[in-house]
Amino acid sequence: MIVLDTHIWLWWVSEPETLSKKARQAIQGASAEQGVVISSMSTWEIAMLVQKGRLEFSIDVRDWIRKTEALPFVSFVPVDNTIALRSVNLPGLFHQDPADRIIVATALSLGLPIVTKDEKIQRYEHVKSIW
Repeated sequence: MIVLDTHIWLWWVSEPETLSKKARQAIQGASAEQGVVISSMSTWEIAMLVQKGRLEFSIDVRDWIRKTEALPFVSFVPVDNTIALRSVNLPGLFHQDPADRIIVATALSLGLPIVTKDEKIQRYEHVKSIW
């Protein structure tokens, strides 16, 4: 099982050639085991990017998200109180971006690695990253 960072979810669906070989392999393996996890915070991030005009889809953002929700090997994890509190109390030093903190807290709470190209997350020693 793996957690996808927001940009990885976007690339996986829209530009899979952008993913590294390790990232593609991790997603393929997790797909076979019904183990692709996406934080609901990523849904919020994508919707905000669309609203701000920084991201465009050929279909409505809700339909784009629903297509991923329909995949049997993907599960969305809501931001519950445990994840919210953990994001505030991450061990060590981590930057202050709230979305990244929630996504990392989700991975930590589930004991899963996170697929990301984000170097700040990759350098964070308390979560395993795949790129």
